[in-house]
Amino acid sequence: MTFARKLPTIPQADVQSHNTSESCYVTIGSKVYDVTEFATDHPGGSHLIHEWAGKDVSEIMQDEVSHTHTEAAYEILDDCLIGFVATDAIMDTVTSSNQPDEIVPLPPSTNGTAELKANGVAHGPDASDKVVYAATGMSSADDLSKVTDASKDYKQHKFIDLNRPMLMQVWNGGFSKDFYLEQVHRPRHYPGGQSAPLFGNFLEPLSKTPWWVVPSVWWPPIFYFTFVVSQSLSPIALVLYWITGICIWTIVEYGMHRFLFHIDSVLPDNRVFLTLHFLLHGIHHYLPMDRLRLVMPPTLFVVLATPFWYLAKSVFFYDWNAAMAVYCGGIFGYTCYDMTHYFLHHKNLPAYYRELKKYHLQHHFADYENGFGVTSRFWDRIFKTELPPPKVIKAT
Repeated sequence: MTFARKLPTIPQADVQSHNTSESCYVTIGSKVYDVTEFATDHPGGSHLIHEWAGKDVSEIMQDEVSHTHTEAAYEILDDCLIGFVATDAIMDTVTSSNQPDEIVPLPPSTNGTAELKANGVAHGPDASDKVVYAATGMSSADDLSKVTDASKDYKQHKFIDLNRPMLMQVWNGGFSKDFYLEQVHRPRHYPGGQSAPLFGNFLEPLSKTPWWVVPSVWWPPIFYFTFVVSQSLSPIALVLYWITGICIWTIVEYGMHRFLFHIDSVLPDNRVFLTLHFLLHGIHHYLPMDRLRLVMPPTLFVVLATPFWYLAKSVFFYDWNAAMAVYCGGIFGYTCYDMTHYFLHHKNLPAYYRELKKYHLQHHFADYENGFGVTSRFWDRIFKTELPPPKVIKAT
């Protein structure tokens, strides 16, 4: 099992060696930026960037005589962030430390910061710096709700323009699988709390499902068929079959999330499968805080749930009523899952669910390759895909 890769700690000598037009790094404080490709787009010309290759640009970017840079310039740099610089003084402290993992990878923990200061490393990074996760470009759950400037994002990444229907952009984009997976797992957020257009036509409403649709559509038939089978099963048998269905759902939840929704490693590299991936789950990782695309549309759920009815009939072949009771329990488990998923993204919750909320949002902003349980961590623990606690960077 591997966990999310945080941006690396880069020795100062390595940063200084990237001082050509072919590979150009600059630093601001402890942060390292690869501006090789950006240099050609720099309004003042690439030569001004190359003049500072391998060096710290903090002072020159604030120099009023040269040109004071706006906040937008720093936002552009954020897209070029590749790691944190470790000066010789920092590395000397790491070498002599009894707890080097408190200092590197940078930024250091509170204890690591104290040790750096005790060793006279006055200009090293401190605990106020954020961990940045390489796979998503994000630091915390708060980043999931930061509004994306659609035009700037499209110009920068050449992926999807959120102002235009997304589906045909994926279909016609000519994206490689690696590029698609890299971009779709770097979350964006559509302005105004609205949903970005998907189809751009009469199908658009079918892609949007308020959370309350789930219990409204599925609970009446669940309880109706539960009543039907209760006429033939004893109360104890009915409860046991129902609980069996709920338990089966928990492993189905984990399995579908891990092996269907996150089939990334074996996803065929062609536009048909990339588009299907986007429709099934990619759009959720791309726009994770979209309120109307968090729960499963009834039409899609019917397609996914139908094979499980035939499976239930095959396993419990000896009694149709038993198969239906198990199935009802499983479908009820699904409805609880879908509503829990919505609430984890958008509601203030009791203590137990607050921990689940932190856990699930970590799956989005830090490590989408682990943490597949939504209603529980149980199967993550069994199959060794549980997310580790985030590194404590700043004391509260």
